[in-house]
Amino acid sequence: MSLRQKILLLLSLMVATIVAAVAWTVLVRIRQVFEQRDQEETALFVSQFQREFQHRSSEVAAAVDRTAGSERARGIAFQLVQSGDASPFLTEAQTLAQDAQLDFLEIVGPDGKIISSSQWPARFGYTEPAASATQPTFLRSEDLPDGSAALGLFAVRPIHHSESTAGQPIRIIGGKRLDRSFLADLPIAPGMTTSLYSDADSAQTSEAQQPFVPFDPARLVGEAGPIADAIHYQPLIDTARKTGQPASAILYLTNRREDSINATAIPLKSESGNVLAVLAVAISRNSMVEAQQHIRAIAYGVAAGGILLAILASLWIAARVSRPIEQLAHAAEQVASGNWETRVPQRGKDEIGVLAISFNHMTSELVAQRDRLVQTERVAAWRELARRLAHELKNPLFPLQLTVENLVRARGLPAAEFDEVFRESTQTLGMEIANLKTIIGRFSDFSRMPKPQLERIDARDVLDRVSSFYKTASPEGIAIRFVTNLPASQAPIDADPELLHRALCNLVLNAMDAMPNGGTLTLSAESNENQVEIRVSDTGEGLTPEECERLFTPYYTTKQHGTGLGLAIVQSVVADHNGAIAVESRVGGGATFVITLPKADENKS
Repeated sequence: MSLRQKILLLLSLMVATIVAAVAWTVLVRIRQVFEQRDQEETALFVSQFQREFQHRSSEVAAAVDRTAGSERARGIAFQLVQSGDASPFLTEAQTLAQDAQLDFLEIVGPDGKIISSSQWPARFGYTEPAASATQPTFLRSEDLPDGSAALGLFAVRPIHHSESTAGQPIRIIGGKRLDRSFLADLPIAPGMTTSLYSDADSAQTSEAQQPFVPFDPARLVGEAGPIADAIHYQPLIDTARKTGQPASAILYLTNRREDSINATAIPLKSESGNVLAVLAVAISRNSMVEAQQHIRAIAYGVAAGGILLAILASLWIAARVSRPIEQLAHAAEQVASGNWETRVPQRGKDEIGVLAISFNHMTSELVAQRDRLVQTERVAAWRELARRLAHELKNPLFPLQLTVENLVRARGLPAAEFDEVFRESTQTLGMEIANLKTIIGRFSDFSRMPKPQLERIDARDVLDRVSSFYKTASPEGIAIRFVTNLPASQAPIDADPELLHRALCNLVLNAMDAMPNGGTLTLSAESNENQVEIRVSDTGEGLTPEECERLFTPYYTTKQHGTGLGLAIVQSVVADHNGAIAVESRVGGGATFVITLPKADENKS
């Protein structure tokens, strides 16, 4: 991945991350604000409900008080005390209920039995447990003649008169229904709905023994009637019914988040503490969800715009930053490949400009140092060449000088002796002159190595030729065994067969010289996918690490004779073939010269 791509990716990720973090923070904050608002509205509604409930309770208590204190009620009580006969008053409760605008009204005698009932006249003579209630007002379930039950707010008041019995007085039990009309009177905020779940139909005579009845969706009603999605309220209402404490939760009425509500269930208890009904308050979360979706859409738009801006910014930054860096990187590659004349354009005076100036100064210094080093190496090479040439020429010149001096001294000798000295001297002169020619020829060969004439050959053929030649040309008296290990398949290379033959012959001669007492000389080749590896191994005394490092240096030799140019010429030949040569050796373990050459592409002729 290029620097420009990295900058683009980094800026895009950074902008997207920032936008996502901001959008997430805003969404969370909006949810918190809406939830807090819902909680405040619910708490306000609960407070208003409690006030309305208290107001309704006060109305019921006042109506029952007025009824118990009315002349008609006191007259009924007086006549009951005087006659003791309750039958004339069976319908009086209905009249009193209509006058007081109460939904329920019963007259209960001192013994706790019903004298008259407006809602169920047939209950005459039944015992009324509510007659012993101690609270001013209370919530209870009232049985009806059709077998159903109704939930209502009730109050119990005694009828006071001058002839009242010394025991329990006659009492009035009156109440009003707690139903949809009650919900309609509750003040609610926009987006808020209320519903009432009643267990009145399942209430027993003794509320203390009332069992937990499974949730029935039909019992949950609102102002307009039954709630369509009542089943979704079941977990919340059941929690309030079982615990007797308010419960809140988010309910999802459909698969759409817009249809979710924030619901609170408020249990309504009887005098004994049993939950007879649950008031459900629901606040729609539609506005919050729409706000979140709106903000999310804005966030997506901002993120897309930010990423586009990041792309444009990255392109600008690439022109200002990455492009000079890319130029520097390319220039560094050029310098590494040997082009020390490379320069980069200098723009501005910022850090990139300073870096470009420093790079150009560095390459200028490298070129200057290279020129000085080349000049120094040339001088050193000529000095070394002159020293080595003087050393090599000195050895044959000394016997030549002695021979000439012998000839000068032999002029005064008799002819027969002079002839003998002359023959010996001319023979010596010929040998030393031939030695001088050999030395000069070697120096001449090293100074003008011919350019390889490449052709497609098989490395196995080169090794066969070298092995066949030296198997028959081994020095007399030295037992050297030749071993050849060649691959079964061809090892094609592009090489000059004569130069490669001379280089391998040089290595073979060195190996033979390293085994004056005989040994094994191994020629081997190995071909892989990309290269051909040729090995020349001997079982001689081996080389030290220092000798291995200096072995290919011109004029360096480990022999008592020779110019030290043989291995330098071999290295030059291998380098001209785009190959490499190395030596593997240890003292007492022989030496192996490894030539690595590029394998020829068999698809190319």
